[in-house]
Amino acid sequence: MTPLPFLRTLLTTIALLCLAPGAPGAPAAARNVLFLIADDLNTLLGCYGDPQARTPQIDRLAQRGVRFDRAYCTFPLCGPSRNSMLTGLYPNSTGILGNSQIFRQTIPEQLSLSQAFRRQGWFAARIGKLYHYNVPNSIGTDGHDDPASWELELNPAGVDRVEEHPKIFSLTPGAFGGTLSWYASPKADKFHTDALLAADAEWVLERCAKQPQRPFFLAVGFFRPHTPYVAPKPYFDLHPKSSMRVISGVKEDQADLPPAALASYKREQDKLTDDLRQQALQAYYASISFMDAQVGRVIDALDRLGLAETTTIVFTSDHGYLTGEHGLWQKQSLFEESARVPLLIISPGTSRPKTIVTAPVSLLDLYPTLTELAGVTAPSNLQGQSLVPMLRDPSVTGRGWALSQVMRGAGGGRFAGHSLRTERWRYTEWDAGKQGKELYDHTNDPRELNNLASTPAHAETIATLSQQLQAAVKNSLPASGTVPPLKEGLWAPLLVAP
Repeated sequence: MTPLPFLRTLLTTIALLCLAPGAPGAPAAARNVLFLIADDLNTLLGCYGDPQARTPQIDRLAQRGVRFDRAYCTFPLCGPSRNSMLTGLYPNSTGILGNSQIFRQTIPEQLSLSQAFRRQGWFAARIGKLYHYNVPNSIGTDGHDDPASWELELNPAGVDRVEEHPKIFSLTPGAFGGTLSWYASPKADKFHTDALLAADAEWVLERCAKQPQRPFFLAVGFFRPHTPYVAPKPYFDLHPKSSMRVISGVKEDQADLPPAALASYKREQDKLTDDLRQQALQAYYASISFMDAQVGRVIDALDRLGLAETTTIVFTSDHGYLTGEHGLWQKQSLFEESARVPLLIISPGTSRPKTIVTAPVSLLDLYPTLTELAGVTAPSNLQGQSLVPMLRDPSVTGRGWALSQVMRGAGGGRFAGHSLRTERWRYTEWDAGKQGKELYDHTNDPRELNNLASTPAHAETIATLSQQLQAAVKNSLPASGTVPPLKEGLWAPLLVAP
């Protein structure tokens, strides 16, 4: 017979384990995670104050929790940003500084965000784009995905991929992914890829609702508003071309900028007339509005199925996007529009509705935040900060800055640009300052039109920020102090246990 004291101890231990945060059966408020990410989305959203945006679903979502006003990517390019966000490490530590690569080629033993959840009992599923894809040609495939991260992967492809390419206008005919290109589709929402993603998300959530004893990590990666900007025509009608702004004073703006700051410019953009600029911006807004409607479908399903009270919701983008500011379009620059991302977090029991955090934060911070909220054990080498204190109290400042970087040049002439964003300042050094510096005062110059880096009155500010930037860059390196080498051809996910 089992001694009574031992039995009591055993039952007490089991009860405590069952009540531990994140354990199956625990009463934790938000064991589940719904991770929603758009592609190439800046902050042209109603909840971020854009007057031309038509984004009622994302705006409604922002009212339910915390909107981070100053959130930034670590690298304004899909592949490096997504690998960084999903491993919790800066690009200097992942070794991923370009597209079409995966962190298993450089740091194969690192646990990805969803893999950490999966190993500890969560159902982990991906729908659409989480790691890099060659958009639009990889739509319908796994792209450059990490199989160890997921138990289920779904890759629908709509008419925007399988039918409409010949009809899409492009500045470079036949090229879409990296080129300004757009099309107002006559086909209804339900035929397009992002709508198919939303339908698949509804189906997965229905499955999760039937098995509430097992928590889930569901990631839904929308492809819009990435080029080509394809959306059903009614979304174009929401944004009349005549109302689209055209940036003026570009030459004057560029006069005080180092060449590296403008190196993301593409020659094909010389073809842009003001009319084409308005068409492109209209199509970008239309793609955002179409994606917004699909976000609403997923959130409605979460609510309808009674999952909202046990689910942390994240909505974000992989990086920002320029739409003519400084004479530039798209990404791979270190200006505000390119580095800044929308970030909404709703976590029942932790966050409060209609809350705004103004302290600078990074996409790097999502890994430690989500694992803490769900009670999942995270790797010890994460380089971000948990945002949980800010979710509870928006006055918390955390580290107080965010670091972003890009690469310039080719071959042996490659160099990095690093940018530090504090609540007031953006300070950028190209090749550790040898290729130029930039300083912007966001209190007086939110559009970053006046580079103060050569102004004697700001010498002390520059010295302080430079020291802070260099320390941040040093801390973005792995423990060895060197960027991991890229091992071409290694497809390590097949060798790593889930």
